[in-house]
Amino acid sequence: MPELPEVEVVRRGLEAHVVGSRIDAVEVLHPRAVRRHLLGGDDLAAQLAGLGVIGASRRGKYLWLELAPGDLAVVVHLGMSGQMLVQPPAAPREKHLRILADLDSGSQLRFVDQRTFGGWALAPIVDVDGAALPEPVAHIARDPLDPLFDADSVVAAVRAKGSEIKRVILDQTVLSGVGNIYADEALWRTGIHGNRPADRLTRPQVRMLLGSVTEVMSEALAQGGTSFDALYVNVNGESGYFDRSLSAYGREDRPCPRCGAPIRREKFMNRSSYSCPKCQPRPRGL
Repeated sequence: MPELPEVEVVRRGLEAHVVGSRIDAVEVLHPRAVRRHLLGGDDLAAQLAGLGVIGASRRGKYLWLELAPGDLAVVVHLGMSGQMLVQPPAAPREKHLRILADLDSGSQLRFVDQRTFGGWALAPIVDVDGAALPEPVAHIARDPLDPLFDADSVVAAVRAKGSEIKRVILDQTVLSGVGNIYADEALWRTGIHGNRPADRLTRPQVRMLLGSVTEVMSEALAQGGTSFDALYVNVNGESGYFDRSLSAYGREDRPCPRCGAPIRREKFMNRSSYSCPKCQPRPRGL
């Protein structure tokens, strides 16, 4: 599932190619792509027709298009394989095209989703602590790349949790934008095992971990995100390259770039965690 850097790459593409356009017409090609819009595809298409796109925004891993006059948004759920592509009308329709929007700029905005876990939904925009957010995103915490991110309050929130530190930094109500890949990479950089209890970490350790989260996601963003297959692409259909720079995630049995010990893989929340047995020793008792 795309994390903050991948979603930000898509957001920037939408800002460059879609913001400022008017939506002339929308065609919903698969009902699952609008299942979060409870009134259905016909209603979503009717409401969107004629509206201008005035912004492309993100909080953590959540993406939306702001619509004129500013009180409504299209919340875009990318799911595991969702793509937002800007194409000329003459381009062949993609095999897994789910939603198509004609823009007055002459381009089409296409939502392509092979696994159909993603989709679009209309939602009102509400004010949350001075930020304009779609209602379904109102509970999501600020992410480390947000200019108003308050590291001190996040450090306190993390240390108040008794569960494993990896579980805490994956909690989007504590710290948004972090998924499995960048959690493992940040923990490796900080030398902390993901099963360490959050409330037993010192303030400097948590602050260092937040710094590593920010650092690794900024580096990934500079390289266009992380792509392991053809399903994650930007609006021009291009893949990111940060997978070539990963130090822990997906590197089972390969040497740790820091000490040379083979990277280990462990089960975690129906997923996998990758860490170095030497640089990130397990907590006692595990």
